[in-house]
Amino acid sequence: MTRRTRGTSAGLDRARIAAAAVALVDRDGLDRFGVRRLADELGVDPMSIYHHLKGKAALLDAISEAVIAEMEAGAEEAPHGWEQVARQTAHNYRQVAYLHPRVFPLLATRPQNSPVALAALEHLVAAMRQAGLPDRVVADAPMALFGFLNGYLLAVLGGGPDGPAIDATAYPTMAALAPLQADFGSAAEFDRLLDVVLSGIRDQAARQATR
Repeated sequence: MTRRTRGTSAGLDRARIAAAAVALVDRDGLDRFGVRRLADELGVDPMSIYHHLKGKAALLDAISEAVIAEMEAGAEEAPHGWEQVARQTAHNYRQVAYLHPRVFPLLATRPQNSPVALAALEHLVAAMRQAGLPDRVVADAPMALFGFLNGYLLAVLGGGPDGPAIDATAYPTMAALAPLQADFGSAAEFDRLLDVVLSGIRDQAARQATR
């Protein structure tokens, strides 16, 4: 493969690098991802990448940003009302997780401080504030929502709680409930659990409003 020189002569920009990096992680996973392998994919010298992104950490952030931007680009018309905003955000996030399961751990485990990520959060918290929710509840809501989303989606993408059948003698309650958990990872289960999170936010706001 012919290598190019570093910098602008390589014909690169940040968006092209990020798109190629997302495709590489989608194909081979994070464990095998590295700047040299990305450079080989792009047909450039590794220093050409460093000209645009200063180190592997910055490259991982660019991958996250590209995927979140994809989520926002695919969003439907902006909804009204904080619960509608939260639901759309949650469903778009789930969709991206399924589209990029090997990239998703980056979203779940690294701080998301890119402009596109912050804009999505701003949309959510602004809708909550506009609805009159107390600032304490608004400030906690992103952590509550994304704590659920990240934990749940990591579990689903990791293959779920497969294992031996539950011993009904030793764990009778868990065995009795097991049939109700058979839809693990489904859209119906996701909506049920999302309802729990949003109800908690709503109830917390009501309790604070009465103090």
